[in-house]
Amino acid sequence: MSDLRTGAVARLFDDLSPTYDQSGVAFFSPVAERLVALVRPVPGEQVADFGCGRGAVALRIASAVGPDGSVTAMDLAPGMVAATAEEAERRGLTWLRAVTGDAGGPDLPAASLDLLTASLVLFFLPDPLAAVRCWLDLLGPGGRIGITTFGEQDEVWRAVDDLFDPYLPPGMLDPRTAGRRGPFSSESALAALVSEAGGQVTASVEEPLPVRFADVEQWERFSLSTGQRQMWQLVPEPERAGLRAAAGRLLESARPVPGGAIEVRQVIRCTLVERL
Repeated sequence: MSDLRTGAVARLFDDLSPTYDQSGVAFFSPVAERLVALVRPVPGEQVADFGCGRGAVALRIASAVGPDGSVTAMDLAPGMVAATAEEAERRGLTWLRAVTGDAGGPDLPAASLDLLTASLVLFFLPDPLAAVRCWLDLLGPGGRIGITTFGEQDEVWRAVDDLFDPYLPPGMLDPRTAGRRGPFSSESALAALVSEAGGQVTASVEEPLPVRFADVEQWERFSLSTGQRQMWQLVPEPERAGLRAAAGRLLESARPVPGGAIEVRQVIRCTLVERL
């Protein structure tokens, strides 16, 4: 990852680390559960989790591989690394090592891993093809990679995200907008990228994830606690109230039961990769 991109992403997620996955919205945990179910870690495996955030995937895998295995949880943001390390210590997962590092060029020995995971990470990298090539080189015999990316959103959530589009610079590396084009637009497009990198997709699962907000205010807190905060920052302050109001009208239409929770859906794509 370029120095400029590395610094920008690191600062964004370091700023997010106190509130990331802390809004009370079930999102990162069910995404992690789906990925861990696909990759099936077993006791004794050597694992790395790139872009670990606050440990949603890494902590689950550490519990699965047990003390005879090891997990390296890596993130660009020191705040995320600290949060993961603190939670691992609280749970007694002494075989989990949380480190600061770049998923696009991790400093790990070749052929040292049984399993590598990267949940909602690959689309942030400026050169996903180079990253997958690098990741494949880290796998030992029979090793595998588990990746999550975004599929389609429902109409309401997509319309809410579209409200930000006029403020975004061309080519902005936002995960949900990136998911509409290029290697993240479909299962086949991602499989083509993996193939070009020297790997093969051995399993791919796309499932809608229902995401529930008690009210519009909780949606706003959630969006500001994720990478979408950078989109908010691009909206001029005088125009943010209008955007909130427009988003609120859309979201209020997504209450299946009057007075109940707002419910929107995001398809999550889980992909299992092995070397050719």
